[in-house]
Amino acid sequence: MLDSLDLFFRMSVPASSTDRVQFGVFELDLQRAELRRNGIKVKLQEQPFRVLQVLLENPREIVSREELRRRIWPANTFVEFDQGLYSAMARLRDALGDSSESPRFIETVARRGYRLIAPVTGVPAAADPQPSPPPALLPENGRPMVFGRWIVSMVAGVVGGALLLGIVFSLNVLGAREWLRSRKTPIRSIAVLPLQNLSNDPQQDYFADGMTDELITQLAQMGSLRVISRTSAMYYKNSRKTLPEIARELNVDAVLEGSVMRADDHVRITVQLIQASGDRHLWAESYERDLRDVLSLQSDVARGIVGGVRATLRPAAARHVVNPEAYEAYLRGRQSLNNATSEADLLRSISQFEASIAKDPQSAFGYSGLAVAYAAMADYYRAPKEVMPKAKAAATRALQLDETLSEAHDALGWVEFAYEWNWPVAEEHLKRALELNPGNALAHDHYAYYLASLGWEGAVEQNQLARELDPRSLAILANSSFYFYMLRQYDRAIEQGQRALQLDPNCTTCRTYIGLAEVQKGNVRQALDIIGPVRLPAASPLDVMTTASILALADQREPALRVIENMRGTAKQQYICPYEMAAAYTALDDKNSAFEWLSHAKEARSVCVIWLNQEPRFDPLRSDPQFQRLVREVGLPRRNDND
Repeated sequence: MLDSLDLFFRMSVPASSTDRVQFGVFELDLQRAELRRNGIKVKLQEQPFRVLQVLLENPREIVSREELRRRIWPANTFVEFDQGLYSAMARLRDALGDSSESPRFIETVARRGYRLIAPVTGVPAAADPQPSPPPALLPENGRPMVFGRWIVSMVAGVVGGALLLGIVFSLNVLGAREWLRSRKTPIRSIAVLPLQNLSNDPQQDYFADGMTDELITQLAQMGSLRVISRTSAMYYKNSRKTLPEIARELNVDAVLEGSVMRADDHVRITVQLIQASGDRHLWAESYERDLRDVLSLQSDVARGIVGGVRATLRPAAARHVVNPEAYEAYLRGRQSLNNATSEADLLRSISQFEASIAKDPQSAFGYSGLAVAYAAMADYYRAPKEVMPKAKAAATRALQLDETLSEAHDALGWVEFAYEWNWPVAEEHLKRALELNPGNALAHDHYAYYLASLGWEGAVEQNQLARELDPRSLAILANSSFYFYMLRQYDRAIEQGQRALQLDPNCTTCRTYIGLAEVQKGNVRQALDIIGPVRLPAASPLDVMTTASILALADQREPALRVIENMRGTAKQQYICPYEMAAAYTALDDKNSAFEWLSHAKEARSVCVIWLNQEPRFDPLRSDPQFQRLVREVGLPRRNDND
């Protein structure tokens, strides 16, 4: 009688296919359901064997996880499938002596599936090469060994086994070295890849992305892990890179991938945690809840992950039931805010957050997002007095509803120092934001902003932490360039700006920061080349005005004046940053106009005013009593020019 494995292969292999398939030194015999290496049978269990057979049917093509589940696992298998697939892949790679980090046979394609990359050929039928069995270990005279000889044989066996293990691990036989390393390597950092939308509706992508974002936040709050922030994680959405490649680029020990399915008001999340070293499956689980309980769902997923890597678990805040319509509007607002590149995007997010609050006035998340969106508009698109009070009111209300929101503390801290110039209160909120969520990259960056504006130590360290948490954040890299410019480390400012441009070659703000550093070094031609033509509406008014001072410092007086006049002509329809206007007039050696616009900047509460002490462009004004009085009025400590 045929066993179940043999029957499976006889039924699943098309009549036209060959009975034997060869790849590298391996041969798969479908009739006998055997895998052989150089003619020697390799022990392989049923599920890994079936996975290999499916991969061999589609050489050099991606075989999706769903296809493997459909072909091999029973219907409606989810958690068991996740665990079973990673276990089967690990056993299959062990049998092939393959490594997920440097694959020779099977490549993992992140969030999509697997691909057989070795050349595959059919071979003609031939007699099975049967290896000779090893000789029986009998005494020479055929009698049982006496006790003394048994001891000698046992010792010899132990020594031989130790030598054999040493050879196995030194030569990395069957990936043994990676296996041992993966067992010893602790998990200290993790990246949450964008959850796959399984709703068969592209319009639900915002929901999957929002759930990814909230899961990252929950995870960063709950465990003693370094969790890569959303911006960098989203870069790998639909990426064809392997999980080990992604882990190396993000410098993390483990990667979480999974899917989310929404049906009406029900949500199911399926996630699996993979250790980057050895591509070893650590943990998998599936959760299904009503949308009203989505916050506790996210918390449970995060707790499961933290438990899976045995990280220190922080006490979790209680999560209330949400209004499904309000939460949906919040996620739409979050998507618009996270992807914002224009004033229109920010206005759209504000409208969506307001819709969320209208449906649920107790939505702390809605108020928190609203605060961030309003604050992001100050100086770039709107007068600070128009938007910053709204940002403060929204952040304050969010904290009244939920004091544990790191984002709301960060937003309020930003308003308190960039607009209110209330330095002690600002630092209190920024530190509280980091205490609640050490993985809040934006809060680290804002704290760096705070420290740098005061000329205090620690700014570079905080920015470095932000970059480690969000290495692909354009804003954080650009800010890093700006900090080094303010610290007068111009080479490092240029380096960070160029790294930002690698992420987005069209980043006008990045180009202006590089241009400022180049012109301060005396590299006029490089400064002019990097900024190029900067015009509305492609660039923000703030960036356009910054180019005016770069042109003036590069002895391009007439072009600088044209930019100034054009911007002054649009001032009635659009807010123009008075701080940058003052910097341009300073570069043109028009001190009266410079002080006039600096006075406007102080009255308008420009968020740029906090840089008066550090700004190299204002060095010609620094000894003037008017400038020193302005610094005191803003509340900045007096600059020590000998530092």
